[in-house]
Amino acid sequence: MKNMSFSRKSLGIPYLLFLSLFVVAPLLVLFYYGFTNGSGRFTFENLTDFFTNPNTLGTLCYSLALALVTTLVCLLLAYPTAYILATSKLKRRSVVIMLFVMPMWINFSLRITALKEVLTWIEGNLAYYPFLNSVIGMTYDFLPFMILPIFNTITRLDPALLEAARDLGADEKEAFLKVTLPLSMPGVISGVSMVFLPAMTNYVVLDMLYNSTYIMGSLIGSYFSAYNWHGGSMISLILLVMICLFTLFTKTEEENPRGGALL
Repeated sequence: MKNMSFSRKSLGIPYLLFLSLFVVAPLLVLFYYGFTNGSGRFTFENLTDFFTNPNTLGTLCYSLALALVTTLVCLLLAYPTAYILATSKLKRRSVVIMLFVMPMWINFSLRITALKEVLTWIEGNLAYYPFLNSVIGMTYDFLPFMILPIFNTITRLDPALLEAARDLGADEKEAFLKVTLPLSMPGVISGVSMVFLPAMTNYVVLDMLYNSTYIMGSLIGSYFSAYNWHGGSMISLILLVMICLFTLFTKTEEENPRGGALL
């Protein structure tokens, strides 16, 4: 029996088939329904309806505001935590990191249900502070996704750079602002991407905390539940374009991080 040799192109065939069936084909269906009406005719009506409907625009603004606030809160909590852990002399830093990751091993619904009970005990009625509760729930869910990339980036920094900064007369604050912070931006950008994008569409947390009405994921689901595939497909496409633009922007920033100079 002859030994079969596979080229790189041959090994890529399964991946190509997977992309064609589960990525390209669903996108083509979305494009078809997004740019057609009930009669199957090509139209831009679904696109214009999105930008002229106060309900969809309000939902988009609410989703953006919720995602931005959640991302900012996660960043403010995650960066100091990751920095302290990465620069500490603890021998069991991995154990502490594992403590942040362990809640992710528990069933998602159970964690949010437990958080709901705690918030109900504190507030009495979750309907009083829907936005605040949504931010708390999202932060509780996505915080590990912000900590881990920042921690990994800081731990990989070359200590010689900080030593060089101190030799040039920089104190601890200047060394952090001009060396550590700029060089840790790829981790920050990765964390922001991992939190902001799902926070815009994850309506499960909000649904369990009584506030899923004004989120893009819930809006898309309501369109498809009402068998309005054309409107739901267009909203999905618009959200997809926004996510692609955000990903492209963060990728560009990650490849060209803005940093300060030592002098």
